[in-house]
Amino acid sequence: MSDAPVPPRPDYRPGSAQPRLNRPVRERYPQIRSTSGYGDPRIRRTGPGPGAGSEQEPERSARLNARLALALTVVTGQLWGLAVTVNEWMKGNTGTAWWGAGFLVLSFLVVLGLWLLDPKDR
Repeated sequence: MSDAPVPPRPDYRPGSAQPRLNRPVRERYPQIRSTSGYGDPRIRRTGPGPGAGSEQEPERSARLNARLALALTVVTGQLWGLAVTVNEWMKGNTGTAWWGAGFLVLSFLVVLGLWLLDPKDR
């Protein structure tokens, strides 16, 4: 620490240096102006237009959901199969590990087939 004198602090006055901003306010955030459409008298309702949020093609949605559920099931099986295959390989059971590798390839081909099933959904 040095023995240098500390400069005096300036006088603190809460508020702004501009007197017009120091007026009493009734709003919570007086500096925020309504620019999101609420100030425009032509705007009667806010929010999305008619039909927003509802599915326009329920059959397509059902197909995509079913395909997604099946693909997630296959991916979960792939992760399980990978864990079992690596475990068997580390134990030295290479015959079982090769069967596991075949399972992984087959499940990958199933997911690839699902992906190629309906190309217009992409």
